Amino acid sequence: MSFQLLPAIALSLLLHAAVLWWNVVAFDFRPPPTPRLQASLQPPIRQLPASDESLLKDTLSTGDPSPAAATTPPRPTAATATSRAVARRQVEAAQRKLAQHLYYPPEAVARGIEGEVRLLLRLADDGRIVDVELAASSGHAILDQAAVKAAYAMGRAHWAQSRELILPVIFRLQ
Repeated sequence: MSFQLLPAIALSLLLHAAVLWWNVVAFDFRPPPTPRLQASLQPPIRQLPASDESLLKDTLSTGDPSPAAATTPPRPTAATATSRAVARRQVEAAQRKLAQHLYYPPEAVARGIEGEVRLLLRLADDGRIVDVELAASSGHAILDQAAVKAAYAMGRAHWAQSRELILPVIFRLQ
């Protein structure tokens, strides 16, 4: 190695060390201070006046397309009233039978978890429960699983006239 390169190498090392040292000294590695939280109250949102025109329109009817005809709801017939009463009785009967098999999970009781689960029960012709699905979760898997297990434990729904039934299951602590 030539002795003429030694001063060049020394000068290069000195310059690199100076640049690195300047970067270390110039920058502060402490995290920036956290900004203080600020809160302000906003005035309540004013409710817009209700429009005379309904947001939902009946597009399937072949009758009068005027806005007045679209805003008037259809009158319930005796058939729909009886079908609603039958559906309500089916749900009440299913809830009574489900109450015999339903348990409140001890872990949910200890954690104070409450919720409402909606189950979709699929039934065979003879009333046997073929499938149980979550139609709406309670937001807590432990409650959802307890409701599904209880629905399967019901076995049969001999009172049901339909093939599908939406069953609300409510978990409330007293």
